[in-house]
Amino acid sequence: MRNLLYSLMLFTVSLLTAQTATTEQIISDLPELEITEGINLHMISPEPIQYVDLSTNKLTGDLPASNIARIKITDSPISEKDKKKQSTSFFSGDTVGIITVVGQSFISQYKAVYRSPDNLNTITNIHIQPEVMQPIEFDRMVFSNSELRKFALDIIQNKTDKKPVRTENNLNLSMQLNNVYVMGDYIFLDMTFKNTSNLSYDLEALKFSIEDKKIHKATNNQSIEMTPVFRLNSQKHFRKNLRNIYVFKKFTYPNSKVMMIRLIEEQLSGRTIEMKVNYSDILKADTF
Repeated sequence: MRNLLYSLMLFTVSLLTAQTATTEQIISDLPELEITEGINLHMISPEPIQYVDLSTNKLTGDLPASNIARIKITDSPISEKDKKKQSTSFFSGDTVGIITVVGQSFISQYKAVYRSPDNLNTITNIHIQPEVMQPIEFDRMVFSNSELRKFALDIIQNKTDKKPVRTENNLNLSMQLNNVYVMGDYIFLDMTFKNTSNLSYDLEALKFSIEDKKIHKATNNQSIEMTPVFRLNSQKHFRKNLRNIYVFKKFTYPNSKVMMIRLIEEQLSGRTIEMKVNYSDILKADTF
């Protein structure tokens, strides 16, 4: 019996390893990227970049945006008269390093190959393609931005006649919580904002916080600000309607508190509308 249990355990470990193992990479099989002095290579990722590794000090770079890695050949502190000698430090076709880019759900590696500045076909930017992405198996409750976007788009495209969870009206504005969804450890708020006035609305902020349901004194109010981990779009202006999806990591709060949602206009004396969401509304979240 003990041997049988041990064999089953080994089989389970082997099966899990087979499901999560990443294919081995050999340097000679890596796709090549051409790079030369004085030209930045921009690598554009479909999701936020978590980490970039440059295997040699011949390369340097930074992250000017969350999904863009900027790479170049390291500048040498040499005088003007020695610049000619620098061009002979590399020969066309030389490997100057390995570039590794790690996203939220993948790892991609490239071999950086030197090309002469005389080569007018040197690449200046690339989009990291699916065929060079190796999946990374993180905790499945952690979704990448690409996955969250897909879920959010599924919600937007799913037309329903279901009555909104909450609706607030003020100053010819309407704030509507259409529905609450849950996927793994994430909560999705489907919201619509309507403007029935002739003045367009310039959104300064949409703020989420957990606050006391009953406030006896202003100084006693404990407010905890909440920031979405993802929002489907970042639109700041709308004339009549705006629908968006806001995603949060799973949270809880007691019945003595509410989630406060505030829509704030950009102007100094702008229109503001508030909505209180009870925890019971969150507990009724749908799955999809």
